[in-house]
Amino acid sequence: MLRRIAVTELCLGMYIHKFCGSWVDHSFWKPSFLLKSESELQRILASNLSELWIDTDKGSDTGAAQVSETSDTATQTPAQVTEGFTLPQVSMQEEISQALKLCSRSKAAVVEMFSDLRMARAVELEGIGGLVEDISNSLLRNSHALISVARLKQSDEYTYMHSVAVCGLMIALARQLGFPADQVKEAGMAGLLHDVGKLAIPIAILNKPSKLSDTEFDTMRGHPEAGAEMLLGSRHFSSLVLDVCLHHHEKYDGSGYPHRLAGEQISLFARMGAVCDVYDAITSDRPYKKGWCPADSIRKMAEWNGHFDKKIFQAFVKCIGIYPVGTLVRLESGRIGVVIEQHDKSLLTPKVKVFFSARSRMPIEQTIVDLAKRAVEDRIISREKVEDWGFKGIDELWSGLEASKTSHFDPK
Repeated sequence: MLRRIAVTELCLGMYIHKFCGSWVDHSFWKPSFLLKSESELQRILASNLSELWIDTDKGSDTGAAQVSETSDTATQTPAQVTEGFTLPQVSMQEEISQALKLCSRSKAAVVEMFSDLRMARAVELEGIGGLVEDISNSLLRNSHALISVARLKQSDEYTYMHSVAVCGLMIALARQLGFPADQVKEAGMAGLLHDVGKLAIPIAILNKPSKLSDTEFDTMRGHPEAGAEMLLGSRHFSSLVLDVCLHHHEKYDGSGYPHRLAGEQISLFARMGAVCDVYDAITSDRPYKKGWCPADSIRKMAEWNGHFDKKIFQAFVKCIGIYPVGTLVRLESGRIGVVIEQHDKSLLTPKVKVFFSARSRMPIEQTIVDLAKRAVEDRIISREKVEDWGFKGIDELWSGLEASKTSHFDPK
């Protein structure tokens, strides 16, 4: 039975099921464990936590009766439930503001973490785990908000925000594939750390605005092995996390690097990492190119025979949609709009904010069209390119945020 208790009631022998608070309020990577150590008890008592959940079937009980967690969750609908803890689902717009703040905190945390790894300093594993959990919880509240916001990074923050974005994509893909909770977290950790080896690459090569020379490209291709060495040296990370760092540039047909692995020689996690890494890379602005439209990126990735595991890629498309958030589309009615939200059970019928008429070539009143509703007699007939129309501020249309906030992750 699950009970919610005050931290002051906590005793050795109790099984901690869930902390009531963000990872910044405590220093534990493990979300649930049997409390056996006096030092761990004192750390909890000294933290900013006031309450937590215990599982009396796995550990000691308290004398005071508390309300069972299941009685709370029964009234929360709709909701996502993970590890016995319920998070109510919210709309895209509701979660975007929270996702923006989380991206800002995540960037700072990743900068610090990468710096520690580069300098061979001890890494705060609890903090990394807490960051992964916060990203995971954001995706539970809304599966598209954080992934969409994280795509809006500037080229000078790419290395760090790319790690945050791939962490979110890996978590979403792991859930789509039906992974258990512990492996979902492991996938997120792998996504967060997959590109740490780029710290060993000279900035002049990383940010070069033109094509790399053969020598420069050879240097760039060394980042997976450099990253694996950093992680191995820290002695904190699992073999799965190291494997994704080392092999996320392998290709299913054996033409990738560094070891030219093929097919199922590449681990499942690394095959997932390959898809998530490429998607975020090609949809992001870089010093040498403008990011592709999300929907165009999916279409082009589908055409790269031999690059990805097809089953993994199909699961990935189910995660983000055929028309991901931010895609510019034309409807059969002649209206042009931007996809603002997905329907989990219908990839072809997202919500679209229309704002322009292709027929009159004039702006129209902004309206949200839910293509999944039976009363709506309209459908998407094509993807459109922003540059073909000369539209400005498309990202602000779907996000509802000012350009300065979406591009710098620095909410005021």
